[in-house]
Amino acid sequence: MDIEIVDFLIIGSGVAGLRAAIELAPYGNVLVATKDMPRESSTEYAQGGIAVALSDEDKVVIHFDDTLKAGDGLCREEAVKILVEEGPERILELISWGAEFDKEGTKLDFTIEAAHSRRRILHAHGDSTGKELERVLINKVRSFPSVKKYPFAFTVDLIVKDGECHGAYVLKDRKMSAVIARSTILCTGGVGQIFARTTNPMVATGDGMAIAFRAGAVLEDMEFVQFHPTSLYSPYAPQFLLSEAMRGEGAALKNINKEHFMRNYHSDAELAPRDVVSRAIISEMVRTESNHVYLDMTHLGKDFVKKRFPKIYSTCLQYNIDITENLIPVSPAAHYMMGGVKTDLNCATSIKELYASGEVACTGVHGANRLASNSLLEGLVYGARAGRAARESVVSLKELQLKAQYATQYSPAYHSIPEHDEIRMTLRKLMWERVGIIRCGGSLEDARKKLAEWSFILDKAFYTRRELELKNMLTVAMIITETAYLRKGSVGAHFRSDYKEKGKDWQKHVACSREDDRISCG
Repeated sequence: MDIEIVDFLIIGSGVAGLRAAIELAPYGNVLVATKDMPRESSTEYAQGGIAVALSDEDKVVIHFDDTLKAGDGLCREEAVKILVEEGPERILELISWGAEFDKEGTKLDFTIEAAHSRRRILHAHGDSTGKELERVLINKVRSFPSVKKYPFAFTVDLIVKDGECHGAYVLKDRKMSAVIARSTILCTGGVGQIFARTTNPMVATGDGMAIAFRAGAVLEDMEFVQFHPTSLYSPYAPQFLLSEAMRGEGAALKNINKEHFMRNYHSDAELAPRDVVSRAIISEMVRTESNHVYLDMTHLGKDFVKKRFPKIYSTCLQYNIDITENLIPVSPAAHYMMGGVKTDLNCATSIKELYASGEVACTGVHGANRLASNSLLEGLVYGARAGRAARESVVSLKELQLKAQYATQYSPAYHSIPEHDEIRMTLRKLMWERVGIIRCGGSLEDARKKLAEWSFILDKAFYTRRELELKNMLTVAMIITETAYLRKGSVGAHFRSDYKEKGKDWQKHVACSREDDRISCG
C-alpha cells in the first residue's frame, strides 16, 4: 500500500473545505481529496444567496434572532452568535478576494427569503451565488503552492488509533493508499441522495457522516432533514432547485386547480418557514390528488425575472417551460441536513485531530430547521474556524512517520454486490416514502425492518465507488430512521403525524454513536 504523509488532509472541496484550505495553507502541506471533480459539490448548485447582516436596515442581533426562531428552539446560541458575528468579516474578505455580488447602483443588493425579517441575502449573477463563491475560493486556493488537489479519490475510512485520527484510506483508480496527516477535516457535504427526490448533486451520499460514525465519532440531530418546498417537477427534467428567492421576490404558490393556498396554512404565506411550506404543498397534493403544485411568476414582469433569475430561466427553457409566461410545476425535495458529526465551536469532533465543517457537521447552528441562506455562511465561518483549530496540532513529522507504519496493516477481504444499483434505488424510494416530509411510527417501523434486511452490507469492504456509496447511504439512512423513531414529537423539519406536538423533553438533542457494531442513540 502506498503511503503519503501531509500536514493536513481535507476531505471535500465545497465552500467549507476550500475556506479551511486557505486558512491552513501557510502552515504546512495541505491535501484536498474529493471523490469527484473539485468543483462538484453542493456549493456549486447554491442559487439563492448568502445571508449576512451588512445592509443599512439590518443588525447582527436581528440575524441572530431570526436564526434562533427558524431553528425552533434547538439551536446552540453560542454557535449562532459566532455565525452572525463573524459572518460580515468573512463576506468582506471574499469581496477583497474578488467576489462580485450583485449591486443596486454602488451598493450591495440584498433580497429577502422565508423566515428572514430583513433583506439580508446577497446574491451573485442573479441566481449563481454558490458558483461565484466557489470561483473565488478556488482562485485563492490556487495562489498557495502548499495546497494539492486529489480528485476522483474516494475516502473509504478514517485511520484512527487510540481515539486519535491519523488520516484516511483513499481509493483512487482501484488502488488503495493511506494518507497520513497531523489533522483531518471532514467537509463532505450532506445526504440528499438517500432520498428519491433531492436537489443535491450525485456526490451527496453521506460519506463523511458514515466514515466518522464507523470511526467512533458522535453524530447528532440526524432526524432533522430539511426538504426544499420547490424543485422542478417534470418527467423530462432533473429535480432542479427553484430558489426560495423566487418566492422572496413575489412568486406565488398555487395548487393544481390554480388556487392560492399558503394563507390557509401560515400567516406568512409563501414566506413561511421551509418545513411549513413543504408540508402545505404535500397536503395540497394529497387533497387535490396531484403530483405537484405550481409556482407562478408570470405577474412579476419578463425583464425582471430574466435578469434576476437567469440560470433558472435558461434551465427551465431547456424543458419547454418559460417561467415568465408559464406556471412552473413544483414539488418538495430533500435539500439539507441540519444534523451531522457533532463538533464543538472550533469544529473539533469527539475524535482527536478530526474536525468537521459545513453540512457534514453539527455545530448546532441550524437547530431543528435551517434559516434560508445560512448554509454558505456557515461553510465560510466554520471552515475558517476548522482551519485555525487544525493548524494548532502538536503532532510532529517524526510522529507521523511512526503512525504510517501501522496503516499498511489495512488489508480487508473485498466483496461485491451485483444488485447494488437495485438496492440503491429501493433504498431511496423507501426513505422518501417512509422517512420523508411526514413521518409516523408505522412508516418508520416499516423502514427499520427493510433497512435491517440490508445490514449485511455494513460489515463488508468494497472496491468500487457505487458500492462504497451504497454502504454509506445505508449507514446514514439507518441512523436518520432510528433518531426519527426515537423523537416522539414534532420539532422543526421533523414532523410526525402521530405526535404533532413537540412532546416531552423535546429540547434534548439526540446523539448517536457506534457501539458493538450497533447504532446507539440517546
